[in-house]
Amino acid sequence: MLVLTRKIKEAIQIGDDIEITVLAIQGDQVKLGINAPKHIDIHRKEVYLAIQAENNAASQASEASLAELTAKLKQWNTP
Repeated sequence: MLVLTRKIKEAIQIGDDIEITVLAIQGDQVKLGINAPKHIDIHRKEVYLAIQAENNAASQASEASLAELTAKLKQWNTP
């Protein structure tokens, strides 16, 4: 892990496209501004982990549940 010290309004550059700037420090909280291309997803770590868990759970769908879903979709599409 790289550890850097920055003051307010100082930045860190990651590659050519990502810049992280320290905007404010209030008590034990640090407010960061992140400039990155729109195609790069930026999430708080706990949100990222929750998304990964949901994606993993969705990919583990059983054949039975997929067959049940297919049957229900066919019922909706039947006039």
